[in-house]
Amino acid sequence: MTRQIVFLHGAWVTPRCWDQMRGWFEAKGYECLAPAWPGKDRTVEEIRQDPSALKGLGIAEIVASYEKVIRGLDEPPILIGHSFGGLFTQILLDRGLGAIGVAIDPAPPKGVFSFEPSAYRSLLGVLITPLGWRRVVHWKFANFQYAFVHTLSDADARAAYNTQVTPETGRIFFQAALAPFSPGSPAKVNFKNAGRPPLLIIGGQADHIVPAKLVKRTVRKYAKAGAPVQYREFEGRTHWLIAQDGWQEIAGAIEAFIEKV
Repeated sequence: MTRQIVFLHGAWVTPRCWDQMRGWFEAKGYECLAPAWPGKDRTVEEIRQDPSALKGLGIAEIVASYEKVIRGLDEPPILIGHSFGGLFTQILLDRGLGAIGVAIDPAPPKGVFSFEPSAYRSLLGVLITPLGWRRVVHWKFANFQYAFVHTLSDADARAAYNTQVTPETGRIFFQAALAPFSPGSPAKVNFKNAGRPPLLIIGGQADHIVPAKLVKRTVRKYAKAGAPVQYREFEGRTHWLIAQDGWQEIAGAIEAFIEKV
């Protein structure tokens, strides 16, 4: 069994979001990589000071950067992605890259009905930004708190925001929102791909930005196509379940899936 893990982070954050979980897996003997998106291979403070490198960055470019890393490894790794990173995990598995995949609170691929009021409320400020698909967009603390950490104390939520959140490319949000109307959408996967490696999809019951009911629609898409997929949902967990208190339970479920597969 492969002992290499590639962690794929999501929007608004950097690979720092994986620090705790990465350390947990490394202590168990896994070799872990957490590559940054193009333009995010810097500290949070440096990105805040100059986010211009993110301007115009899209899904295809981010996935290509991960593909380059994966193809440079000696063997197909385990892919663990969160949020947009969960979508990228599915895209990469569909291309035959990766031995096992775990998608945590994943952004939905093209073909999954994605409208949920809390999801659109979470991103409304981005989606109404004039020419937002061409710009670097910013998130206020109130937006982050509602979308990612609404069950946390104000102090814990503020600490997560101050240490983790960066400006972001606006393009990816518009690509995701317009995927149903784009035949060549970079968010597309082949749900019927019989050769796709095993996939675990995880949902947080209290997630606002990618609600569990939306995550389960993605699972049903794979299940209806006869593709191997498993689903786990965690009670009371927000979108920040990879780092909020109790993240060890998520890590344990992932390890159990890896060992079983």
